[in-house]
This record gives sequence, C-alpha cells and structure tokens, in this order.
Amino acid sequence: MTRKPRIAKLLSPLIGLFGLLFIASGAASYYLAHTQLKAQEITVADDASFLAGDTVDGPFSAYAQAATVEKHALGITKGKTYAELDQEDPIREVAAESSFVRASLLTAVTAFGLSALVAGLGVVLLFVAFALGSLTRAVVPAKEKASEKTDALEPATA
Repeated sequence: MTRKPRIAKLLSPLIGLFGLLFIASGAASYYLAHTQLKAQEITVADDASFLAGDTVDGPFSAYAQAATVEKHALGITKGKTYAELDQEDPIREVAAESSFVRASLLTAVTAFGLSALVAGLGVVLLFVAFALGSLTRAVVPAKEKASEKTDALEPATA
C-alpha cells in the first residue's frame, strides 16, 4: 500500500514539468506563427465580412483574409474552383495562386489553434500534477492517523 503514494509523489512533479513544457512550447509556437504572419504585412481586404483593414497577425484575421481570398477567386472564376476549370483556361493560374494563398492562411489558422491546444493541455497537466500531489500529501497522514487509532483501540485480552 505504501508504494502507491511513492509513485504518485514521483509522478506529480514529472507531470507538472510536462505541463510547464507544454505551456512554454504552445506559447512559443503561437508567438512564432504570429511574428511570421505579421512579417508578411498582409492587411485584411476592405470587403471582408469581418476585421476589414486589420493586419493579418492572428487566427481570426488570417481566417477573415482566407475567406475573402476565396470570395474573390470564386468571383473571378465565376463560381468555379481550380479543379473545375478547364486546363487551357487562362484564369486557372489565378485560381491556383488564390488556392495556395488561402491554403497558407488556413495553415496559419491551424498553427494558432494547435499552439493554443498544446498550451491548454499544459494547464490541464499542471492541475493534474497539483491534484495528484495534494492527494499524496493527504493519503500518507491519513494512513498514519488510522494506524495510531487502531493501536489505541485494541481490545483487552483476559
């Protein structure tokens, strides 16, 4: 029975360390995606459905610009996607470029989301480590108190 608290005592700081590592890596990835996207100096188009005129440097502005690129591309191609256009159609190159830009912006949105997920999991791991550590501190004294009470309450033998 005494082995379980020992394992928990070892796991608690280890889980806490992983939690801190997840938070740091999530924050670093988010910052990297933010700075790289901001360095491109993209501005959300004026006819975007939201965040028009905003600098593309985060997940929402990247998504807004990706949606606007799609809207413009479908307007140029008369509602057809790259795959639906004839291979000889001169507009196909514009559709391909807009598809690449849109895919890049949506990849940035995914990177932001994944970074936030990793950091969030780090917070959860910290809570788990704290809870596990609290349980191990509570279990050991309770066992000691129970054994003391048992010793004091032994029946008298004749």
